This record gives sequence, C-alpha cells and structure tokens, in this order.
Amino acid sequence: MDQNLLLVGQIMAVTTEKDLPEFHRANWLKAMSAMQLKNPGYTIQLLQTILKSYPDFMAARQLARKAAVAKTGGKKSLFSTASFSAMKIQSQIKKDPLAAIEATEKALENEPRNPQLNQILKEAALAANLPELAAFALETIIEGSPKDVKTLHELARHHLQFENPTEALNLYQRIVDITPNDMAAIKGLKDASASASMQSGGWEKEETTYRDLIKNKEQAIALEQQSRVVRSDEMIENLLAEFHAKAEAEPGNIDTSRRIAELYEQKEDWDSAASWFSYAAALSNNSDTALVRKATDLQIRQFGIAISSREQYIAANPGTPESDTYAAELLGLLKQKAELALEFARSRVQQNPTDLQFRFELGEILAELELWQEAIPELQKARQNPNVRTRAMCLLGRCFTARGMLDLAAKTLSDAVAELLVMDPVKKDVVYNLGLVYGKMEQKEKSLDCMKQIYEVDYGYRDVAARVEGSY
Repeated sequence: MDQNLLLVGQIMAVTTEKDLPEFHRANWLKAMSAMQLKNPGYTIQLLQTILKSYPDFMAARQLARKAAVAKTGGKKSLFSTASFSAMKIQSQIKKDPLAAIEATEKALENEPRNPQLNQILKEAALAANLPELAAFALETIIEGSPKDVKTLHELARHHLQFENPTEALNLYQRIVDITPNDMAAIKGLKDASASASMQSGGWEKEETTYRDLIKNKEQAIALEQQSRVVRSDEMIENLLAEFHAKAEAEPGNIDTSRRIAELYEQKEDWDSAASWFSYAAALSNNSDTALVRKATDLQIRQFGIAISSREQYIAANPGTPESDTYAAELLGLLKQKAELALEFARSRVQQNPTDLQFRFELGEILAELELWQEAIPELQKARQNPNVRTRAMCLLGRCFTARGMLDLAAKTLSDAVAELLVMDPVKKDVVYNLGLVYGKMEQKEKSLDCMKQIYEVDYGYRDVAARVEGSY
C-alpha cells in the first residue's frame, strides 16, 4: 500500500458551491459563463482565484482542467517545463502542501494532463488531507493515457484505502479488460467486491465476487455521472430524466431544480435552463442571489442570441422587406435587453447595498444607456472596490465629459492614469480619453502630450499617429 496515504479520519470536508461566500460564488458563475463563451484563459484565471481560498472545491478543479485542455487543444507541449516545475514544487510539499497545490495548478494550466505534474498534485493533495483531489489527479493522467495500467492500479488502491470499494472495483475490472492475466487486478477484484459487499450491508462470505455487486456498481456509476463536470449528451439525458423524476416527487426542492437548470445549461438549451434557474430562484423567494443572477444572465443571453441573428440577417440582406422587419424587431430587442439588465442590476443593489461590485455593474449599465447623472453616484461608490477601481474611474470620466464637467473629467482620468503603471490597453484607453478632454478644454499641449505617450509605444493606436505627426 502507498505509504503516502493518510488516515481516513483526517480527511477534510469537500467544499461545494453552496459553501462559497458571495464573492467566490459570483466568480464561479462567471467562470462557467466564460467557459460556455469559449474563453478558457479567463475561466482558468477566475477558478484559480477561487481555488486559492478553497482548494477542496472539486467542481472548480474539474472545470479548470477542462478549460486547460480546451486552451491547449489537448496537445502535449513541444517544450515542456514540467520537470523543472515539478522539482521546484516537490520541495514545497512537506513545508506547505497547499502552496504546492496552488503552484501545481498554475503549472497544469499549460500541460493539464502531464503525468509528472499530476503525480506531484496527488502527493501534495495527500499531504493536505485532500484524497478527492489526489484521486482526481490520477484520473487526469488516465484520461490522457486510458491504458496506463500502472496508474489504474494506483488509483484503485487509493479508492480501497479511502473506503471507496465500488470505484476500485470498476478500475480493477478495467485493468482486467486491458490485461486479462493481471493477477494483481484479479485479486483486487475479489478484495474490492468483498469490501463493497460489507460496506453496503451485503454478504460477508469470502467467496463473494464482483458479480454479486452489479446493482451497487450501477448505482455507483449513476452517482459518478452526477458528480462529473464534463458529460456526454447521453449522460445528460439520463441525469435529466432522473432529476425530473425527483422534481415531480419533491417540487419544492431547490437543489434538484438547480441541478436540472445546470444540466440544461450544459446541453446549451438556454430556454429551459433560464426557466429552471428562474423556478429555483422563486423557490428561494429570490433570496439566493446566485440563482437570481444566473436566471437573469441566461435571459439576457437569449436576447443576445436573438439580436445577433437579426444583425447577421440584416447585414447579409440589406434593403429587403424582411431586413426592414428585422430592423424594427432589433430595436425592440435591444430595448428589452437593456431594460432587463437595468432592472436586475437595480434589484441586486437594493438587496445588497454595501456590495461595491453590484454598484459598479449598475453604474456600468447606466453609463451604457447614457443615464450619466444616475451613473455617477454608483461609480463613485464603486471606485472604493480595488477590483474595479480603475474601470469605475474611466466610466466616471466618461460621465463627467458627457455632462460637460470637463475639469472633473480631467481630474478623475488623471488619477486613473497615475495608478496605472504599464501602458497596456486599459491605460491607452484612459490616456487617450484624457487627451480628448484636454483638447475640449483648449489645453493643446497637455492633449498632445497624452497622444505622444501612446505614440511612443503603439504607432497604430486609433488616430494617435495622425494627431502627433500633424502637430509637427
């Protein structure tokens, strides 16, 4: 037996979505949305923030790995740095296993199925009393090499050690299918089936075999399907049938309704997903802000899909009667989408008046709708949140400019520029807008100086080159 395995009594509880505080739950929902929008890099960034505080949140760990596979295309890196990373992280395990887990997660972003890195993750997880994570690390190796008998044996032993004999049973059967004469696997089948039988209150006879536990095995497969993030279409349909039956039996069960909504979302059936998230939110009397937000986000997404389809048709068929009809519909859809987003943003602020993130989102929507006066107080509060401070200041500058308060706009944008150290796209945008404000204030030297700052690093940015070269 692997000497690194820990005692079952020391195992930490696994975090679920319900255990997350509002901030991390919001990031979790953003991560799932980012994944659906095929933005794996941003998905990973959000998930790593959550996992730093909640390393045992397995759903986030699974989604992060799925995103990393999508990001890399499932291909092995031609220039792997895994060996160097593994050596560096290995020394951290005894001193600080959670830090080692965090470092390994970062390394896996570019090589998600690297066996060496996943073995390091397994060792660090065991040192941190996280056997579920250790199992996941081994499962990731197997996903990349389905016939890796050595790792299959290791994972089977792990499940036996941590009293998951049914999982071990499935793995040993898989090994026997690959190598029928593997005596260790054949013995493992017998041991695992005996343990599963005793665990489930079945027969305790020595001659009990894995064939006596087929029903338990089927039940275990159903449970495994429920816990997996990456599911096939057939698996989703099976789970939907199961959860719909539960919902009929217990129509007031919020968790069941939420699970149905999530499955429809994975299936990309946006109408059904939005309806079930709305239903689940209503069951909580709209007190669960995560459910309310998810329902509204999906409704807004539906508007987005409808708007996009009409825009594409109008672009492809200009001047036709149908295009005119779609253009009229497009205006109505844009208005409805804006009204829904604004209604939801206001509702969240009313329910959570101290949440500065919600204040920023409301101010952002008000600014998009050119409701400058209403946006200003929301953005002034939001700038106290370090996560959105710069963006809030940029929008404030835009609001002040639109209202003709050019001195306030210049002051706000100058403050934002002073806090941005690198001339990245965000700073370029702020400096450019500050230059425009100075231009409106007839302060030509200051306006030109802003444009020159951008010109020095990005010749092609907007009309900066024309402005700077024209000044000579």
